[in-house]
Amino acid sequence: MSVSPAGAVLDVPAPRGDRPARRRRRSERVGWLFILPATAHLALFALVPIIFSLYLSFHEWSSPSFLSAPFVGLDNYRSLLGDDPFWHAMWNTAYYTLLSVPIGMAVSLALAVLVNQKLRGMNVFRAIFFMPVITSWVAVSVIWITLLSPDAGLVNYLFELLHLPKQSWLDDPNAAMFAIVLINTWKTAGFSMVIWLAGLQAVPPELMEAASIDGAGKWRQFWHVTLPLLAPTTIFLVITGVIGGFQVFTPMYVITEGGPLGATDVAVYHIYQRAFQEFSMGYASAQAWVLFAVIFLVTLLQLWFIRRRGESNLV
Repeated sequence: MSVSPAGAVLDVPAPRGDRPARRRRRSERVGWLFILPATAHLALFALVPIIFSLYLSFHEWSSPSFLSAPFVGLDNYRSLLGDDPFWHAMWNTAYYTLLSVPIGMAVSLALAVLVNQKLRGMNVFRAIFFMPVITSWVAVSVIWITLLSPDAGLVNYLFELLHLPKQSWLDDPNAAMFAIVLINTWKTAGFSMVIWLAGLQAVPPELMEAASIDGAGKWRQFWHVTLPLLAPTTIFLVITGVIGGFQVFTPMYVITEGGPLGATDVAVYHIYQRAFQEFSMGYASAQAWVLFAVIFLVTLLQLWFIRRRGESNLV
């Protein structure tokens, strides 16, 4: 904008250099507008409950009224130190994770190698193996309760055909956790298979050809060429698998209800019982934050170990 010698105000177009900046600011405003619903949803249903649970962990809260939630400071956390059932549940969680992560990764890697073959109709098998992933955990749990039934279950029927003794899979404290691990592997292996498959297809075929020319067989090619190149995929699956293992809940809730004799009482199910069955919300919130701290520390320990092994460029 400028003023003419006669005193009239003239409209002068903005310099061309300002136009890209204006368009960029306009695009940013439109972008924020598009992500506003998702941001509001995340804040309302994730951030607010997290902050509220931290508030509850310092209070004795057993009813919906804030007025009946006296401040108790660190008493809930001090009580956890002598809470043997909670630490038993934490041990069960660690045991479940130590079993489920390597078994699940091994099975999913085998499936990925299988479906990575260039054969006709292989996409059908990929879809079949992935189908349990998109199936509801509740539906899967109900199906496996029937399959593992001591008397009428298909698994024990097959054992009987093979002249093997029947097993009380879900009623035996020594077998229940392993049964849950196998069910979890069947349910989630398809997801890890897809991740492994992406890693396998990213391996340069020239390296495999060079190894073959050098006389390496299929197994040596896989062990010395393919597997080292899958290190980023392996790291991702290990870290996410451990985090998911510490958060397991649905199969214990639907299939075993923490039993038998507390053999499958894991941390999240234990917290659920304290919060929604005993209505001890403050104490359950303290347990949840302790579980968060354990997961956080275990994840940091994994990252430290990876960097110590010289894989810092992968994390």
